Amino acid sequence: MPDRPIPGAAADLEPGDRPGVPMETQAQPLAGARAPITPQHADVPVFKHAGRKHMPPVYGTAQPPKGLSGLLRKTAYSYPDHLPRHWMMLLLADRVDVWEHRLRRSLPWGLPAAAALLVAGVSWRRLSRA
Repeated sequence: MPDRPIPGAAADLEPGDRPGVPMETQAQPLAGARAPITPQHADVPVFKHAGRKHMPPVYGTAQPPKGLSGLLRKTAYSYPDHLPRHWMMLLLADRVDVWEHRLRRSLPWGLPAAAALLVAGVSWRRLSRA
């Protein structure tokens, strides 16, 4: 066994010497960047993890949270992201979002079809009684 330590193998290095510390730093422009980094402003609700102080410079606002899946996402982001409850609720919100989309997509033809079946069932009962 060698007498000298392997560089970077110790877990108890000074925080400034560890590669992951600090975990988040302020966004710095790359060398040669022409425009300063300006934060994006959202006009829809955007969820962020409870441990983060600031939003990243760019984030998605194309699909705002809505319906039951949006409520589930809002609840999930109220929990810290190290808890399994946070991730399970996000997975459930994804599944609910798929079913909400399917229901929304089938309403234009599903609602008239259900009404037609109801009318046909009522008239069938009236004909069978007579």
